[in-house]
Amino acid sequence: MKQLIIPSTIILLVLLPVTLGVSCRQQSPPTPQPSGTLQIKWLGHAAFLITSSTGIKIITDPYAPSARLLYGEIEESANIVTVSHDHGDHNNVAAVSGNPTVVRGTTEVKGIEFEGIPTFHDDSQGKERGNNTIICFEVDGVRICHLGDLGHSLSDEQVDAIGKVDILLIPVGGHFTIDAALANHTSDQLKPSVVIPMHYKTDKSSGLPIAGVDEFLKGKTDVILLDTSEMEFKAGQLPATTQVMVPKPAL
Repeated sequence: MKQLIIPSTIILLVLLPVTLGVSCRQQSPPTPQPSGTLQIKWLGHAAFLITSSTGIKIITDPYAPSARLLYGEIEESANIVTVSHDHGDHNNVAAVSGNPTVVRGTTEVKGIEFEGIPTFHDDSQGKERGNNTIICFEVDGVRICHLGDLGHSLSDEQVDAIGKVDILLIPVGGHFTIDAALANHTSDQLKPSVVIPMHYKTDKSSGLPIAGVDEFLKGKTDVILLDTSEMEFKAGQLPATTQVMVPKPAL
């Protein structure tokens, strides 16, 4: 019997398409990710200055200083101001220069989609302190959720409406809002990458009948106490498990 000899050139031609197919799949470009750096600055109380990589500035819940709220006057300018509810320590829009657009619910401003989720300022369906709006929005590929003066546990429907959260700005002081225990439960419900507590007692809000941040931090191991009011975040580079960041107030 004669031995069949197949020329090596034919073997190469047969294998080449398979090899090329594998190579092409391995070299497929990854899905592009937003590359801008997002800046967040805690002004005090529930007010934050959020600055996009393109320079769009958002201020949340600007306060009006008072005898019980001794944070300094807000002198920052902004393109957009969000307001969760109409109480004087959250709706001082006049303090913000730059003729900002005021957002109180679901809308789109400067290409940023804001989602308003209706909630209450108390656990009595708003009978004590009225309504509150949770406002969520995405900047530089990072989804931020400001809970305002949330006063109750979130329902499953509200959690679904909020959806994915990268950075959670959450009240923890109690009395007027959810307390530390309920704030922990809410954080567990939303599973953010970063939690930034707000609306708690500091040296500048000692006149308010609210608790400090220590109760909320009790038992937590992944906590960063900052010596500054400013933080930076980038999409794709957020913690894999929830991290708590506690900045100093700027004002």
